[in-house]
Amino acid sequence: MANAPAFEDILYEKRDNRAAWIIINRPKLYNAFRAQTMEDLIRAFQLAGYDKSVSSIVLTGAVDKAFCTGGDQSAHEGQYDGRGIVGLPIDEFQSVIRDVPKPVIARVNGFAIGGGHVFATLCDLTIAAETAKFGQVGPKVGSIDGGWGTAMLARHIGDKRAREMWYLNEQYTAQQAYEMGLVNKVVPLADLDAAVKAWTDILAERSPTALALAKRSFNADSENIRGISLAMLNAVKLFYETEESKEGVNAFKERRKPDFHKYVK
Repeated sequence: MANAPAFEDILYEKRDNRAAWIIINRPKLYNAFRAQTMEDLIRAFQLAGYDKSVSSIVLTGAVDKAFCTGGDQSAHEGQYDGRGIVGLPIDEFQSVIRDVPKPVIARVNGFAIGGGHVFATLCDLTIAAETAKFGQVGPKVGSIDGGWGTAMLARHIGDKRAREMWYLNEQYTAQQAYEMGLVNKVVPLADLDAAVKAWTDILAERSPTALALAKRSFNADSENIRGISLAMLNAVKLFYETEESKEGVNAFKERRKPDFHKYVK
């Protein structure tokens, strides 16, 4: 695309239906994010969100295996490798998804796990391929994404289901996610782009100001969750420095089951 901004970890495309496509481009790592990925995503969302030629934003992952599988564990040694409360400006990116005055569509093409699952939860709309999988892994790897990842999820799928997802760390099919209320539409993988385009075409015909006001109105009802999220990030910062949390990261890298209980004091 002509005049496309340069990014390291993502692709940015403006398509002819007034849609900005933001693609996490780390397919060898199942589109897991590091600090640089967060910086690229924030900048891209800000560009698209305040570009008057853009009517909607599509967030997705490169290739067909993964939408996003959360934080890159190779960049996680107690804290991650950049700025922010936990070495990631994760709170800034989560906020910008909500704050840009444009509808954001999660195009879930594969695994939406961990932090990637939270991103899809935060998007205004979600279209998933039949092959997509959803789930949380926090307690399995010594982590938690509280606030948006918990309270907002409970608003979508109900408190009991949200607790099940966080406590048991199982994976759910796209159809199961649809039935829970986490996904708006499920289509065959081959039809995913067409389904997304059909919605971005519609959004391109809608009043931008009316859409922005509608989004602000929806968000106002759940804005208190932002405070929960920030408080939890500060708690997680302290947790990441414990041997219990580090055991989760080490076990993941060593491909073994973690033994958290030996570090409980």
